Amino acid sequence: GLKRAGFAVTANDLASYSEVLAQAYIAADARRVDAAALQAMLEELNALPGTRGYFTRTFCEEARYVQPANGMRVDAIRARIETITADATERAILLAALLEATDRVDSTTGLQMAYLKQWSARSHRTLRLRLPILLEGTGRALRLDAREAARMLGQYDVAYLDPPYNQHSYYRNYHVWETLVRGDAPSSYGVARKREDCRTTRSVFNARGGVAEAALGEVLAALPARHVILSFSDEGFIALGALREMLQARFGEVAGVPVPS
Repeated sequence: GLKRAGFAVTANDLASYSEVLAQAYIAADARRVDAAALQAMLEELNALPGTRGYFTRTFCEEARYVQPANGMRVDAIRARIETITADATERAILLAALLEATDRVDSTTGLQMAYLKQWSARSHRTLRLRLPILLEGTGRALRLDAREAARMLGQYDVAYLDPPYNQHSYYRNYHVWETLVRGDAPSSYGVARKREDCRTTRSVFNARGGVAEAALGEVLAALPARHVILSFSDEGFIALGALREMLQARFGEVAGVPVPS
């Protein structure tokens, strides 16, 4: 949206999968990308025979994220991406294509905390990578703690903040994508086969007792932006009154726009 309209955009998130998506859609400049070369790589990846590896065993046999035939293709494609190009931007675009292709054939209701008891209709499709729609223009993709990012961004006209609002961690909600992008093989647990480090990876924004409120206040105090758009839930750990006070103290005028869930 904003990049397509010609704005300079910076995206920041601590997750590895978010960084890859931002590298593809925000940081990559379509004018500097060899689309023909990327398409040739995608065709090679799509033609690979499947191999039974960590992804297949963990997410297709021990769990039901995608069907085993597609899981084997994911294993083969993910391994080949590491050797098919040495260019960081091309690698990010190929990984983004793999994330999106896997998402199109998964058997979930959106989050990766549990899977459907019966295979979804879309899971029967054959996984196929497509070239992401790349935009012209430059941008930045960061993977920093929000409090650190707020202190180093430089001046911006508008900042959009979408922090976690309760105990549910985005890291656990999308743990399959995290593993897929990292390309590692961690120990896993539970029906969703979550990464073992999901037990210990915690965000201050998922904490009660004023911790999340203090962290958000720290971000707002340091944020070098003229305007802020903050997305939050009325069922979150921070009360609406406290949010308004923080925003008014830093930016003055505050307007609330309720969005139906």
